[in-house]
Amino acid sequence: MSVLEMKVPSPGESITEVEIAAWLVEDGDYVEKDQPIAEVDSDKATLELPAEESGIITLKAEEGDAVAVGAVVCLIDTSAAKPGADASSKKAEAPKEEKKTEKKEVAKEAPKAVSYASGTPSPAAKKVLAEKGIESSSVKGTGKDGRITKEDAVKAVPSMGTQPANGSRNTERKKMSMLRRKVAERLVAVKNETAMLTTFNEVNMQPIFDLRTKFKENFKSKHGVGLGFMSFFTLAVVRALKMYPDVNSMIDGDFQIKQDFQDISIAVSGPKGLMVPVIRNAENLSFRGVESEVKRLALRARDGQITIDEMTGGTFTITNGGVFGSMLSTPIINPPQSGILGMHNIVNRPMAVNGGIVIQPIMYVALSYDHRIVDGRESVGFLVAVKEALENPEELLMDGNIERALEM
Repeated sequence: MSVLEMKVPSPGESITEVEIAAWLVEDGDYVEKDQPIAEVDSDKATLELPAEESGIITLKAEEGDAVAVGAVVCLIDTSAAKPGADASSKKAEAPKEEKKTEKKEVAKEAPKAVSYASGTPSPAAKKVLAEKGIESSSVKGTGKDGRITKEDAVKAVPSMGTQPANGSRNTERKKMSMLRRKVAERLVAVKNETAMLTTFNEVNMQPIFDLRTKFKENFKSKHGVGLGFMSFFTLAVVRALKMYPDVNSMIDGDFQIKQDFQDISIAVSGPKGLMVPVIRNAENLSFRGVESEVKRLALRARDGQITIDEMTGGTFTITNGGVFGSMLSTPIINPPQSGILGMHNIVNRPMAVNGGIVIQPIMYVALSYDHRIVDGRESVGFLVAVKEALENPEELLMDGNIERALEM
């Protein structure tokens, strides 16, 4: 017999453990080489674990277990032949016979069972219920003779009122993924450890609407990607960061670290939650380059293929709550960065233009920043610079040459 030990690979620098989010195979299954066998959560992403060889798998960890990088999580018997239909049939029947025999033997040797009154908690359950302040009479036991088990006590929740209810009153207790727990921890840390402040402004999106209406079809047919809002916002942010470099810096102990490059993190929604991949050296990208990179990263996040390296090292973040209908929000800084720009939905509003009232597509924007190193002048100036570029993109983002900027 040749047995391969599969160990947890390192998903990225500084990550020492992962959590088994889900096994995609069962103990005793035959797996093919490179077949996904598990989903593992790190504190930054959920990744698939592929089988290193073909063979019969033996699982060595349970779902929900936290395992160290390098620990053995399963064994693969590489000498085992792929079972055929006959072998599968025999394999399915054999365990049934063994279980029956086992059951009979246990029945012979087991002592006489002790009866408990329905609703009586086990010692462990009693302790859990006491800690929660829940009366055992309000918990339905699933153990033998209706006894309350420890699992029943763990799942029990305090009463939400005594009024009669006509609908469903079910609750579900589910452990958060390692990624979600880490996000929660980081968000609380940001609120507690930074001097976060938010400033707001509004942007007239009509000039961008006009450009997209005129050029988006040609742009898509030539480059194979749409001309969206993210390229305008990313390039406007790059311009503003060059004008106000403090917003592109971060704190490291007693030092302020400034970068001469703009790596823009973009918040995208994935199947496992919020992901923040990074557009590297956005200052060197054109409209086509930004749109292509946004599409590539969004697809990788959606398909669960995004890597740790693709989500680390950003210098500034853009988040778009507008795609979900948000009118206004105060985005939370993505540490160790010092600033984040929040985009919101676009709504037609009355606006004063050249002494008259006209209806224009308006977006509210928000800049949250770390006031420890970004002063009011820099933060307000930065957001005004973003607004100016978005309201005059032809001059400030395209150098007066739209066709060349869009590579038409």
